[in-house]
Amino acid sequence: MTINLYICIKLPFWAETLKAQQHNRKMTTIILHIEASTEVCSVALSQDGHIFFERKESEERSHAKVLAPFVEEAIKVADEQGAKINAVALSCGPGSYTSLRIASSTAKGVCYGRNIPLIAIPTTAVMCVPVLFRDDLPEEALLCPMIDARRNEVYATVYDRALQAVKETHAEVVTESSYAEFLEKGPVYFFGNGAEKCKSIITHPNARFLDTCKHPLAKNMMPLAEKAWFEEKFEDIAYFEPFYLKNFVAGKPKELLKNY
Repeated sequence: MTINLYICIKLPFWAETLKAQQHNRKMTTIILHIEASTEVCSVALSQDGHIFFERKESEERSHAKVLAPFVEEAIKVADEQGAKINAVALSCGPGSYTSLRIASSTAKGVCYGRNIPLIAIPTTAVMCVPVLFRDDLPEEALLCPMIDARRNEVYATVYDRALQAVKETHAEVVTESSYAEFLEKGPVYFFGNGAEKCKSIITHPNARFLDTCKHPLAKNMMPLAEKAWFEEKFEDIAYFEPFYLKNFVAGKPKELLKNY
């Protein structure tokens, strides 16, 4: 993936990053990207607009097992090439409570160990990046990435094409009238692992459902993370917490429930 003028025209939020890179071509920026908010766990390394390392695992509940080895491999690749990792970018939620905690702890550990800053990228924004590459995306289109929660509930954000939130991240119990205020004005693209179950509920003619882009991936964090790097939008590592959106509620194991 490479930043170029064509992409900046389509994705205006990359323009400042490109200008900064052109202003100082001798600067090399290497970012370690960690995405583990949903079923897919992925890690990537980027250098000045290019992805040069990627690992991902689609098996559910495998994050605790695979994330640390992925990160360790990425660091080894960078070290072997004599490349200094400048920052860690974390897809910060919403998503799975447990997965976000695992990813956050891992990212913080790398930042502390290497004395580098932490960048937090909203998961729903990460999900939008590949959609913005579509050639058939109307200028007036709105984007609504959806993360599956439970039953008919999703975690979602509504963005315009400049990735400005026109409806902040929220939990939505989807009904036939959900997002009607946006659908009445123009096309809204729904995607993510929460969108599939909404197809039969949101039937407005302006609703567009994408079968691709079901999960956020670390490689798609690159443009947002590089922009944050150049703008020095870093987190306080000691106090940073992922964006859970909802408080975690622990349940009893099924074996114990049988006794009640």
